[in-house]
Amino acid sequence: MQFLWKYIDDLMGKGIDTLVVLELLFYVSASLIPLALPLAILLSSIMTIGNLAENNELTALKSSGLSLYKILKPLTFVVIGIAFFTFYFANYVIPVANLKWHSLIYDIQNTKISAILTPGVYSKELDGYAIKVDSGTDDHFKGILIHDHTDPKEIKTIRAEQGKIYKSENGKYLFFELENGYVTEELSPEAPNYTPDGKLHSNNSNNRPSRRSTFEKATYKIDLAGFSLKRSQDELFADKHEMLNVFQIYSAIDSIKINGQQISNNFLQSLKNDHPYFQAYYFKPDSLNANNENKKDTIISELIEFDKLSSTDQVQAITMTQAKLRRKNQNLNGQKEYMMSINHDINGYLIEFHRKFALTFTIIVLFFIGAPLGAIVRKGGFGAPVVIAALLFMIYFVLISVGDSLAVSEVVTPFIGMWFASMVLMPIAYVLMRAAANDSPVFSKDGWVKFFKRFKRKNARPLPHQ
Repeated sequence: MQFLWKYIDDLMGKGIDTLVVLELLFYVSASLIPLALPLAILLSSIMTIGNLAENNELTALKSSGLSLYKILKPLTFVVIGIAFFTFYFANYVIPVANLKWHSLIYDIQNTKISAILTPGVYSKELDGYAIKVDSGTDDHFKGILIHDHTDPKEIKTIRAEQGKIYKSENGKYLFFELENGYVTEELSPEAPNYTPDGKLHSNNSNNRPSRRSTFEKATYKIDLAGFSLKRSQDELFADKHEMLNVFQIYSAIDSIKINGQQISNNFLQSLKNDHPYFQAYYFKPDSLNANNENKKDTIISELIEFDKLSSTDQVQAITMTQAKLRRKNQNLNGQKEYMMSINHDINGYLIEFHRKFALTFTIIVLFFIGAPLGAIVRKGGFGAPVVIAALLFMIYFVLISVGDSLAVSEVVTPFIGMWFASMVLMPIAYVLMRAAANDSPVFSKDGWVKFFKRFKRKNARPLPHQ
């Protein structure tokens, strides 16, 4: 439902076949498996062990000498198998599904370019144009008004009673077949020109040449280069990390690091080559001929003292130095932003890399939370287990959302962000398993004392008696 509401504007009113929409939803549903499977494991484990406990079957098994760990051993192997299947699915199936639905939604968005026009509202999605239509559907509109701002020195307005809109076969141009209209063209107003004493120049004039022409039928062409580039940047490459498996992610990270290191080395070399000291240092004698051999001695041995320069030369030297420093600062800032973008890109790859492994491990952790909870609450069916599973899944969803947000914003490392939910849930699973196995209360004082005593140093000396 969230996906449908997000892309409802792209799906509605375009005459898309129902099979195409179902295919899109099929590909999107694959990305929901990592979210639904942990809830399924949690709910099924609570229901299964809860049914055993409610029917006293768990008590019978324990009375025959089986511990809870041995009882859960077959289920543990099943859950581990499901976890490995989940990793395979997340590593090979989901990236392909993401690529498929991203490509399909892009094709749907570009099926009819007329979808960018909303009757009664100016559309500015095409760079340099403001287009408004009074009414119409599909490809035919009435009351078409086009403001062309592509030329900053000229104001052009096209108005027509009705028209048809369509794209060229190569998708690079948009054509308007207009009927019964006119074109108005005039030069844009110039900035006022003032004399040295602050008065308005006498040559300034508000009169601007213009012309108006009418037509019965005309075709107006608009370049879609800016529009296509913007849509492709947003829709095709924003989720590129999600379309790779772990091996491709590892290879991509390695390539980005190598390219980043090469760019850094080239940048440092360019800084050195621009410095006068290194320019003189690299002035080799073997690169000189007999006529300018003495030039090297002049460059290296002759020093220029700032105090001995004339005032004009000093001002010129300071001005040149300031210009060079500003240029170097701009280059350094540009290089800094570029390196930050590289690190951000690597961070995105690492997030997706750890996400696949963290999902697999979380399924096992949730099983060891749900199974002892079923033994403790002793309830099966769809009553209490559903409520408990829903509450726990809400906690799990909040944890993975917080970890994901912290990792994306680079507050924590991708490893901590993606494994944050597992780190929080593992101690809870440990406490619940011990309480269920020993048939002891979860929050008993003696249980917590025994838990913390495990971390006490064995060689610690006892405190003297008061």
